[in-house]
Amino acid sequence: MCWGEDMQKEINARDRARADICLKCTVCAKARKEQKGFAYWLVKKIEGGLCPCCQAYERVYGHKAHEPIPVNG
Repeated sequence: MCWGEDMQKEINARDRARADICLKCTVCAKARKEQKGFAYWLVKKIEGGLCPCCQAYERVYGHKAHEPIPVNG
């Protein structure tokens, strides 16, 4: 199945569980917090292609796993 830009995959319970793993992941958390260094580089390079948790994080939260968590307000 090929997904176009206008088609979005529905977020399910598995996506939410994987996104929660990414949120608690030590490497991803460090990358989000520090925005530099080896952890940042590693997460930025592998998130889209290899890690299903990072991919789910992007689907659920709407931003990449290496990007800082947006502050509302």
